[in-house]
Amino acid sequence: MFNFMQHRKIWYIISLLVILPGLFSMVTRGFNLGIDFIGGNLVEVRLEQDVKIEQVRSVVEGLGYAASNNVQKSGTSDYLIRTRELTEEESATLISTLEQKVGEVNLLRNDRVGPVVGREITINAILSLLVAAALMLVYITFRFEFKQGVAAVTAILHDVLVVLGIFSIFQIEVNSALVAAILTIIGYSINDTIVIFDRIRENLRMRKKRETLEDLVNVSLWQTLARSINTVMTVLFVLLALYFLGGTTIKTFVLALLIGVTTGMYSSMFNASPIWVDLKLLEKKAK
Repeated sequence: MFNFMQHRKIWYIISLLVILPGLFSMVTRGFNLGIDFIGGNLVEVRLEQDVKIEQVRSVVEGLGYAASNNVQKSGTSDYLIRTRELTEEESATLISTLEQKVGEVNLLRNDRVGPVVGREITINAILSLLVAAALMLVYITFRFEFKQGVAAVTAILHDVLVVLGIFSIFQIEVNSALVAAILTIIGYSINDTIVIFDRIRENLRMRKKRETLEDLVNVSLWQTLARSINTVMTVLFVLLALYFLGGTTIKTFVLALLIGVTTGMYSSMFNASPIWVDLKLLEKKAK
């Protein structure tokens, strides 16, 4: 039987090799922030002809005003276009180009969204993550113990950094959907971690005198491995179908989930449990 705990330093190194390039990119390059964070224009138009959304997206993307996933159909013939901040001339160019390419266009609204809204979204997103992490630390400490809470929150931080790092490295547009995806990832990751910790607690009650903590955790990981794989594969199949067959507007959300669900399983098995073991061993040495 493969000993997961014996190679835990390797798992730590793998995690660092994945996280550090992302951190470097976040510091040096930052993120490709969308209209939700940096502000811009919100243009709603009504087309008189029956037009496919791909045609509208092609026009907007061709002008360089927005990415294709920032064009949404809001009704039978209404389209919502989120662009960077446009001048009056650029707004007029957008409407005239649409008329040339797809036919008659009725402008319903052209609102400017300031960066203040983006700052509020950013602050609320950070607060949401901090509150979620704090509450989970309290819950796991109450249900298990403080060291397991620390290990679980560390694993969650690992998942968040991996997702943010990949978005920064490949300059994938960041919008409010990413915030929702990260909160979903946290929920998925902590659930998987709690299942493993629960099995560890059960095995601790039946622990043999000569059984080391590393061996007990290794057995617990093997006992929950099938459940973890089955769960993650089921979720991945659905997410892959959504990514390739779903609409363009949900691709950011689904992509973040694909990354987060995969790394969530990894961190639950190869980070949370080993970190808890190392914390327990440090406590034992201190005593």
